[in-house]
Amino acid sequence: MTSLAALLVLGVATATLPACASGEPTPTGTPSASPQAVATGDQDVVPAGRDGLGGPGASASPKPAAKVAPAGNPNGHASVPTEARAVDTSKPTRTVGTGTPASCTSAAVVKAVAAGGVIRFDCGPAPVTIKMTATAKVRNANGPKVVLDGGGKVTLSGQGQRRVLYLNTCDEAQGWTTSHCQNQDHPQLTVQNLTFADGNSTGDKAEGGGGGAIFVRGGRLKIVNSRFVRNRCDRTGPDLGGAAVRVLSQYENKPVYVVSSTFDGGSCSNGGALSSIGVSWTVLNSLLKNNEAIGSGANPAKSGTPGGGSGGAIYCDGNEFAVRIAGTIIENNRANEGGGAIFFVSNNRTGTMKIENSTLRRNPSGKFETPGHPGIFFLGAKLT
Repeated sequence: MTSLAALLVLGVATATLPACASGEPTPTGTPSASPQAVATGDQDVVPAGRDGLGGPGASASPKPAAKVAPAGNPNGHASVPTEARAVDTSKPTRTVGTGTPASCTSAAVVKAVAAGGVIRFDCGPAPVTIKMTATAKVRNANGPKVVLDGGGKVTLSGQGQRRVLYLNTCDEAQGWTTSHCQNQDHPQLTVQNLTFADGNSTGDKAEGGGGGAIFVRGGRLKIVNSRFVRNRCDRTGPDLGGAAVRVLSQYENKPVYVVSSTFDGGSCSNGGALSSIGVSWTVLNSLLKNNEAIGSGANPAKSGTPGGGSGGAIYCDGNEFAVRIAGTIIENNRANEGGGAIFFVSNNRTGTMKIENSTLRRNPSGKFETPGHPGIFFLGAKLT
């Protein structure tokens, strides 16, 4: 195993986000990490009681006879803060579909997302897959809350051809609503009880690319009781990532919440499930498995290589940010370079990561990881 001292000479990426307006402030504030950390190896510490969200998630399979397992880690026991829980959608602003599978179309989803508000689906009693023929894009002036609730029966499929969902407060085409697009609290996007399948952002290099199923820059993002399966983004690139989800900039560096959700079979240059620059995450009672970082040359890219290959499941880069993982299983992910499970680099060494009551196992790192922490490469202020 390569020593930590040797790893330090690899260098770290200095990712720079494109500005959206002159004089724009950078996000400030970092959520404090929670106490009661536990070991991060092949160990599952399960306390008594359960406060987390669970319940059935959307199934990518249309077979009604098949028993649908809960999304995420149903044996996770991490307490879920109120703001991280599912949104009440009992009084939706708008509904996709009129009671039949045929009425639930890509065009209807795109129109609803652009209009904003609380969105539910009425596609009939059986599970349904909506084949997206265009990416659904959030209009920044609509909301301020945008909620998609699939009721555990809806799959949005990118058909292996396109990204499924997009929010970018700094994209002028979606409307600028403040003079500081990198640090505004809206739109606040929540996806819950949904499956995102076969999203693919390969070739889309705007804002650095990545985010095969969901790309978010600015505002807030929350993911609850959802599944992400077989999503893809570009195979190479030193800092590009997030086969399922890519996030840049969140309001006042508040965390992206991922609760009771599953990420399975994602593949990208970095971050086979999740990827970010300068963003904090709180991942609770979730499952990340069979994801891969398939780039080569790490970051910065070694001479003669295209770069990438780090963070089989999670790839985090930037300066001051915090990652908390609790009640979660991260297994059978792999990275060609470093961090078969998690790659965490805080360029100014202020970032922190806390892993609690979680299991990390069988996450091979092809070339480097931090000694004593299997599947993790960490450069920052504190790892507990």
